[in-house]
Amino acid sequence: MFNNKYSKQKGFTLIEMLVTISIFVTLIFGVATILNDIFVNSSQELSSMSNIDQARSALSVFTNEIRNATTASNGSYPLNQASSSQIIFYSNFRTANGAVERIRYYVSGNTLYKGTVLPSGSPLAYNLSSESVSLVATGISNGSTPLFYYYDGSYDGSAGANALVQPVNINQVRFIKMNLTVLNRITLKDNSTFSISSGAAIRSVKDNLGN
Repeated sequence: MFNNKYSKQKGFTLIEMLVTISIFVTLIFGVATILNDIFVNSSQELSSMSNIDQARSALSVFTNEIRNATTASNGSYPLNQASSSQIIFYSNFRTANGAVERIRYYVSGNTLYKGTVLPSGSPLAYNLSSESVSLVATGISNGSTPLFYYYDGSYDGSAGANALVQPVNINQVRFIKMNLTVLNRITLKDNSTFSISSGAAIRSVKDNLGN
């Protein structure tokens, strides 16, 4: 006679299969979430580093350009415009054959741009329609904080020195500083910022400055 009434059944029951699938799905979801956080955060960190590196590079170039600001090829004064969010000046830094560029820095949205115009024609003139605009730095978050600060000949380099009040008389300017506030964005929800600034005296017009 048959004696398998109480024998164990082989294989998984439906409930066991459902439980196994549920555990497997939960594990997969957890691993996917962890991997997503790792890659997203890594991407954000790289973006933050890129923003800060761009800002530092922009300040380095700007400082050298300002230091070498000079009379334009058409005879214009070295400094053309000195607002808190835009600056226009003439400089022969890194130009060939002593050419003097018209340089414009400005912010649009959260991006810092630079526009340059080389003189052409006879007599030499600056055709603004030929301005070449390039992206300089992203993640700029100055808000209402001025991008540019201007100082007269009494500026001693101290942090508490008073900048010239807008509207600035360009003939009084001897030292110019660029101040950048950059979004860190270490995470998607991170709204912290990193501030960096640098400046230089305009050699061609400085009087009592020592650098």
